[in-house]
Amino acid sequence: MSNKVDLSVADRWGIVYVPMAGVRKKHRRWHQIKLYLEVKRVHYDYIQSEEYGAVERLTRMYVENGYKTIVVVGGDMAINDAINGIMTSSVENLSEISFGIIANGIGNDFADFWGLDVDDYKGAIDCLIKGKRRRIDIGYCTYMDNEVVQKRYFLMAVNIGLGAKAIEISDECKRYWGKRNPTYIISLFRLFLRRKLYKIHLKVNDEIVNERLMTVCVGNSRGYGLTPSAVPYNGWLDVSIVYRPELRQMVSGLWMLLRGRILNHKQVKPYRTKRVTIYDAEGASICVDGRTLEYNCPLEISLMPEFLNFIVPDK
Repeated sequence: MSNKVDLSVADRWGIVYVPMAGVRKKHRRWHQIKLYLEVKRVHYDYIQSEEYGAVERLTRMYVENGYKTIVVVGGDMAINDAINGIMTSSVENLSEISFGIIANGIGNDFADFWGLDVDDYKGAIDCLIKGKRRRIDIGYCTYMDNEVVQKRYFLMAVNIGLGAKAIEISDECKRYWGKRNPTYIISLFRLFLRRKLYKIHLKVNDEIVNERLMTVCVGNSRGYGLTPSAVPYNGWLDVSIVYRPELRQMVSGLWMLLRGRILNHKQVKPYRTKRVTIYDAEGASICVDGRTLEYNCPLEISLMPEFLNFIVPDK
């Protein structure tokens, strides 16, 4: 930790910095952020995390040691790890904890939702200083792992099937070859052309679906475009079920996805619900906010309405 000042930890930010994958000069970003924090006279403690799983552990440590403002400098997966660190801490009352982000990852869907540009770290810090807070919903999924009930929290979405596989490929390519390398675009295009289906058995509201599907997205937020109407503060989960489109429909579907109009596609069926149960997914990949989930069905997906304070842009 750094920037020592004689202040209670409750008056300091606890910052976890996660360097962006796929870039050479990983520390330049932090030096820029640090200089601006000093200009703004922000009191903080800082830890850098690069190893897998460390963000969750470090965030939990901050909360359990009395920090009230937790800031993650990272992308979607780092944010997801941080939320899980907060939610699994030993602190029973989380109402005094505030969570904020400075976008810095290969995927920044949650930051984009709030209008936080990955290149505008100064704007993000200014938002954190102003401290405008909003209670947001926290999604969660429960599943069995070796006869032990496990729970994973999320802010954006649970993706099952082709959507999850696409996220895995996209993140892996950008991690190794950089965010601007076109390799991942080619890989995603080839994946979508395959139009692979998965036998998925689920329940949403009172409806049972047991069919071969391309992908299912359960969104607390935009869900990487598959649940464009979802917002993390209305107490509802949005669900998009994508059936098998023809090749021509697939091309139009990709265009509609980029335009935020995927719910208008003929092969997409939307729902709004409080709970989704996945009884079986026939080996389909499952991603929680971009993080691949090792799971055993059944998988229960629900949410905790207005549970955590999030520091939002003052717009």
